[in-house]
Amino acid sequence: MWRQHTAKQILRYGAAGSATVAVAYGGYSYYRQQKQSTASLLRLDRAYPQSMAHHADQLETTAMALGQRPHAFWAPPTRSEMINELKGLGRDGSPRTEQEAEFDILVIGGGATGAGCTLDAATRGLRVAMVERDDFASGTSSKSTKLVHGGVRYLQKAIMGLDYEQWKMVREALHERKTFLKIAPYLSNELPILLPVYKWWQLPYFWVGCKMYDLLAGKQGITGSYALGRSKTLESFPMLREEGLVGSLVYFDGQHNDARMNSALAVTAAAHGAVVANHVEVTDLVKEKDSEGRERVCGARLRDNETGDEWTVRAKGVINATGPFSDAILKMDEPQMTDIVAPSSGVHLVLPSYFSPKSMGMLDPATTDGRVVFFLPWEGGVVAGTTDTVCKVEADPMPSETEIEWILSEIRRFLSPEVKIRRGDVLSAWSGIRPLVRDPKAANTKDLVRNHMIHVSEAGLVTIAGGKWTTYREMAKETVDKAAQEFGLSAPRDCQTENVRLIGSHAWSDKMFIKLIQTFGVDAEVAKHLAHNYGDRAWAVCALTDRGGDTQRLHARYPFVDAEVRYAVQYEYALSAVDVIARRLRLAFLDAQAARESLPRVVAIMADELKWPVDRQRLEHRKALQFLTTMGLPDSILNEDNELIDAGGERAGVVNLRTTGTLNLVDPASYYRRGVFSADEIGTILSAFAEFDVHGDGHIEVKDIEPLLAAIKVPAAGLAQGLNSYLESAKISMEDPAASVEFEQIFGMLGDIKESFNAKAKSEIKTDAKLNQIPTYRSGGGV
Repeated sequence: MWRQHTAKQILRYGAAGSATVAVAYGGYSYYRQQKQSTASLLRLDRAYPQSMAHHADQLETTAMALGQRPHAFWAPPTRSEMINELKGLGRDGSPRTEQEAEFDILVIGGGATGAGCTLDAATRGLRVAMVERDDFASGTSSKSTKLVHGGVRYLQKAIMGLDYEQWKMVREALHERKTFLKIAPYLSNELPILLPVYKWWQLPYFWVGCKMYDLLAGKQGITGSYALGRSKTLESFPMLREEGLVGSLVYFDGQHNDARMNSALAVTAAAHGAVVANHVEVTDLVKEKDSEGRERVCGARLRDNETGDEWTVRAKGVINATGPFSDAILKMDEPQMTDIVAPSSGVHLVLPSYFSPKSMGMLDPATTDGRVVFFLPWEGGVVAGTTDTVCKVEADPMPSETEIEWILSEIRRFLSPEVKIRRGDVLSAWSGIRPLVRDPKAANTKDLVRNHMIHVSEAGLVTIAGGKWTTYREMAKETVDKAAQEFGLSAPRDCQTENVRLIGSHAWSDKMFIKLIQTFGVDAEVAKHLAHNYGDRAWAVCALTDRGGDTQRLHARYPFVDAEVRYAVQYEYALSAVDVIARRLRLAFLDAQAARESLPRVVAIMADELKWPVDRQRLEHRKALQFLTTMGLPDSILNEDNELIDAGGERAGVVNLRTTGTLNLVDPASYYRRGVFSADEIGTILSAFAEFDVHGDGHIEVKDIEPLLAAIKVPAAGLAQGLNSYLESAKISMEDPAASVEFEQIFGMLGDIKESFNAKAKSEIKTDAKLNQIPTYRSGGGV
């Protein structure tokens, strides 16, 4: 973001900043044009086609003003009804004419952009269908940084390069940020983000940058930025490195729950009459010649991945919104076409909540390679990332240990030396593929498009690629506008989505959790969680609880409850265990080990809802374990028996002070869990330490260290880094053999030793690793 520069350059920055301020004021007219009269929208005819009337009217009837509260217990059409419509039948399976069966638009892809396009088209009054090969948000849309932001990195580039296109991109994103917070208030929120400052001259520089960020938002702004002195900075973010700290700047951006936002978009589209179906794959495109003899895309060949059924769906036009997989669909249309996607891997980690304040994030403005690293509280954990590495396109990319260590090493640079972050603190780690795109019609096809791109093939296939979560709605609007023009569609209404609140938003308030407690008797943490993740639909979730059992938590450390699994199946089209643990409940993203421990219960509830036989239950358990290996857990979990796992915690048993055994140094699973040592091992360490603690005061002498290690069979001579490196890390000096050493120092040193023995692929992990990252001038810094 605001990278370090010499004082000489301040004048240049100031001049550039002044120029940008002048241009920013000129940008206000953009918002006046964008802010169409709400009164005119409210007068629009809300009538839906007769085939959609039943389900659309549940959300907003023709007599209701736009945004009026829907029924809290409204249920979307079932999946079988959706499949019937895709097959050209009525929802009850009754036959339809060819004209009735044809859709105006078929959207391929159920991520943020695809779901956004579907909602946009449906609220315009078009007949639209959306299909997704896997699950809604199964790809990039569930693996973001969770920010709704304009992009401080892009603003810096706009200022430094006096680049109007970059400036316009930030301006549009800030406009969409405000809309985002308005239409889904329970799934999104403002988040203060702290920029630590370690040089005096950077304070005014950062201050100007943050104020320009506020200014550029104009009437669409949220809370304004402010400066903090050194003491207030440490009070706000106690884990921060104190040495050299001058102060900080705090600016505000938005944050959201990405996968649940995606599900809300899909279900809201269904409420407005759209046909949406996950786990339905496009196997080929259908083409016919038009009246002028040109081949035109007019549908697709579909396969239901649940049943294996195949059929053809017809539409006046097709939108390809498959993100990183755009090229696969494009090649169904034009097999010889050059790839337009330049995939980039963005790895994120989730750490325990105690590493960050609950209500403030942090941004490291100058990493070792010029990018930024975010450190953000989210859903009870802390999200850290991201990388921006060249990768290949695959369904479930796996974060490498090198990328994980790179992020950890960057975090260690700005946190206090007393705050030690180890690999075992990583609760979850994932890799999302960011679809940077090239314009095939550009003079230089190697150049990456800065924002998003809409491409129309000769056969009329409309492809939308690139962009980011924050601007999904604007991208969808532009795409549907283009599709309507290309397909010759005349929509009854213009784009409505700037004022269409998502399902769950209408009757939500930040105090509604109190009524949930009073009505259903759930505890406060669970009630707040349900209100924050489901909005006013939390009433429907609670209505599924059975006071004999379904109010119990899936895992002792998290507020997810059994009724959420039933709701996911009945109301949100969840069809697999991974759909639930990853994208409806988010547990796999927050804590992969906790998701693993909750898995048997999740599978059992889904089996009851979906009538799964035993073989299907075993298959779901196995697939979920395979997915969790892409979320930071070791491959060794695939070797375990398919049996129930106790969700009580990571370490069983109690400490036995009489234990005189040895440490289990070769214990790969310990590398991935919070507690490095088992209860027996802790007893072994305590027992051995007590033998050398002759005074019984919790201290031994330096000369006792090597005999202690020998007593518990730690091969000091065979340590990969040598004993001295571990002693130095524990702040133990060997110069004075009689110097005292505390138990905590010995325990920490042994933890480091065991961790080094069990690092996955430790031979490839380098603390000074240089990743094959895309240059920031091409990618924007991976944000």
